[in-house]
Amino acid sequence: MAEPGEAVATTVYQRLRRHFGHRDWWPADDPFEIIVGAVLTQNTAWTNVEKALACLRDRQALSLEALLALPEAELAALIRSSGYYNIKAARLRALLAVMREDGGLAGWRKRETAALRRRLLAVKGVGEETADSILLYALERPVFVIDAYTRRIFTRLGLISGKESYHQLASWFEQQLRADLDLFQDFHAQIVVLGNSVCRPTPRCDRCPLAEECPQAEG
Repeated sequence: MAEPGEAVATTVYQRLRRHFGHRDWWPADDPFEIIVGAVLTQNTAWTNVEKALACLRDRQALSLEALLALPEAELAALIRSSGYYNIKAARLRALLAVMREDGGLAGWRKRETAALRRRLLAVKGVGEETADSILLYALERPVFVIDAYTRRIFTRLGLISGKESYHQLASWFEQQLRADLDLFQDFHAQIVVLGNSVCRPTPRCDRCPLAEECPQAEG
């Protein structure tokens, strides 16, 4: 892994920002939808999550109390498009039950970031990426989200080995970047668009704004 003092993460971000422009991400209407979407997007594409959210809207169920009032089987049917729908229905209900116990969004906003992160991670099925996505986008806390795109892109750039833990990678980014909410949100969004459209499992290096610096870029 590159030394934090080299600030290579900032350089990568600046190149992506110049190429893609500022990204408006996360694609949801309000903080509650972000929380629901963070669970539904596990192991699936966002287009599938949008279909599930639309079903919940049509059922007028996109609220804390409405979702918790749904029988789990009915909730699973409504979010079927997101995949692993039975598992996700159970995970979503578990998370929302904790949210209600804590006083909803207002209660979570009063909690210190590290304590709230521990609270989220204690919910079955909520991993570090899901917890940090909720913190960053729904609760506007400057934490850096690590996903599969991040590992793929920065491994190909030769800046990480790809074997680092989630915590090691998040710390690496947070040491190099100023703790700025918009920066963290936009950088993650830049990584998502690059990983989704360019730096794919079979990369499209001719379209990549980082190709000149990438030791794995194909000519």
